[in-house]
Amino acid sequence: MKRTAFTFPRSLTSARFHYCPGCGHGIAHRLLAETIDELGLRERTVGVAPVGCSILMYNYMDLDMQEAAHGRAPAVATGIKRVLPDRIVFTYQGDGDLASIGTAEIIHAAARGENITVVFINNTNYGMTGGQMAPTTLPGQKTTTSPFGRDVRRAGYPLRMAELLAGLDGPAYVARAALYSPAETVKAKKHIRRAFQIQEQGLGFSMVEILSPCPNNWGMDPVEALRWVEERMTACYPLGVFKDTATRAPGGGAGGGREGS
Repeated sequence: MKRTAFTFPRSLTSARFHYCPGCGHGIAHRLLAETIDELGLRERTVGVAPVGCSILMYNYMDLDMQEAAHGRAPAVATGIKRVLPDRIVFTYQGDGDLASIGTAEIIHAAARGENITVVFINNTNYGMTGGQMAPTTLPGQKTTTSPFGRDVRRAGYPLRMAELLAGLDGPAYVARAALYSPAETVKAKKHIRRAFQIQEQGLGFSMVEILSPCPNNWGMDPVEALRWVEERMTACYPLGVFKDTATRAPGGGAGGGREGS
């Protein structure tokens, strides 16, 4: 019987993650590192991490990394890619970063079709600063700043960033994945791989949104948090590919309809 040996990704350092128990960031980091290794991109990849739980990502990724101000990672990545077009450039952003203070940067980078890749971690709250309500917080979800649950009459509805960006002409690939089970984690890696291939082929902007657990701020144990991602988050944020211009049928429009997982 053939055995598969799992090795430590070269694109990860040996530093121990600082993330809370049950957090999905560590899994997402490994998926990124494995993908970069498997595609042979390590020596020419540049990552951009802004403010948020991932602010120390440069300690964990054995790559060229650049820090960015809160929300500005797409702008920084745009500058790097335009000056060094042979590099593979990605941003790694949370929902408080990308969908709030960085809304303008991500929308305009996508609209311009910048040839960068965005990995967007959605855990429905501001994880680093204490679990406040974010643009992605679900209706009725309790946070430190919505103790009675998000009231859409006052706070509005969640931003569905994958659907929003897929409706623009600029993006080449937009997908949403989740980290609540091994099978879905494998799918998440496939989406990340596809997004990097899109960039490598020069096809334009790509983004993978990843639904990730945040047990500490949700007030749950890790198993409960995984179940909440599966049952509650995916009901609001359906999984699948929302746009893939490279596989679009002839005559298809630019629209943002979900194409399945």
